[in-house]
Amino acid sequence: MHLTFGSGLPPETATLSLWIFGLLFISLPGTYGLTSFPDNVVAAKRDDPSPVTLTCGVTSDGTTTWKFEKDGDIDDVDLVDGFQQEGCDLKVSYVDAPMVGEYSCWAGERKLSSTHLLLDAEEDETDSPISCWATSYNCKFSCKWTHSEYTAVRLGLGHDCSEGRKSCPWVNSSDQVPDGRFQFELSHSLSPYAEESNTLEVTAEAINDYSFLRTTKRFYLRDIVKPERPKKVTCLEDGQDLNVTIEPASSWSTPHSYFSLEHEIEYVYKDNGKKERSTSPLIPKGISKLRVRSRDSLVLSPWSQWTAWRNVTY
Repeated sequence: MHLTFGSGLPPETATLSLWIFGLLFISLPGTYGLTSFPDNVVAAKRDDPSPVTLTCGVTSDGTTTWKFEKDGDIDDVDLVDGFQQEGCDLKVSYVDAPMVGEYSCWAGERKLSSTHLLLDAEEDETDSPISCWATSYNCKFSCKWTHSEYTAVRLGLGHDCSEGRKSCPWVNSSDQVPDGRFQFELSHSLSPYAEESNTLEVTAEAINDYSFLRTTKRFYLRDIVKPERPKKVTCLEDGQDLNVTIEPASSWSTPHSYFSLEHEIEYVYKDNGKKERSTSPLIPKGISKLRVRSRDSLVLSPWSQWTAWRNVTY
């Protein structure tokens, strides 16, 4: 059986049919079956007359042929309607939804290699799907992929990854949260004691059965640092005031004398229930409860989450 993508319909009818097929392909449940990255992926711009090349990657002394696989069916590729074989490689142009899938190179009954052909998704520069944060200036930080329509995502750090090179040390998701999004932990080599002059360059590649997206986000580590909530809070009487001592989270960088934190205390008065806040460790005695949060005092990072309310007795 041979696979031919020509429809025999008038051009305007064929275009409409392909457009409807594409919508159905995107919306059908269960069509996004790629849950990990194939060894070879090629992304093509939709309906681009410039061909992309699917490389066989293996030299064969005999005749090589190409097959197309989708939904468990494997068919020979007819060299018409945008397909051209040059040596062992296959060139594909005017790629659209029906042409997306896995292509394999064969020598007789022996499969030599395979490549997934996907459509290149357009990046929305106003809405990055990468969100990153760090709980300290130590060597690790976390990122979340915030778009749920992709079924496999990987992240990489550095120029090799933004260029899509084979040498990129890709990191797979450490966790998939319930809403279908992905979470990652990345490591960097920046010194926490040196002035930060270079940005971190995080690249994400995301795929489903239909499309491929590569996007890069650049930022300084200091811009994503947000301490975790304080670990311990103690109160001691100090004349007419309470002296509040706050111990940073265990994850915060040390020594604390160098990586200093600013603390904010929110407290509630016993007599009238009024709330007030203070960045001084000395607060009035006549309070019933308090909670605290912290931030980097040098770069004025975002505040940490509040600790739980703590009843004050003395």
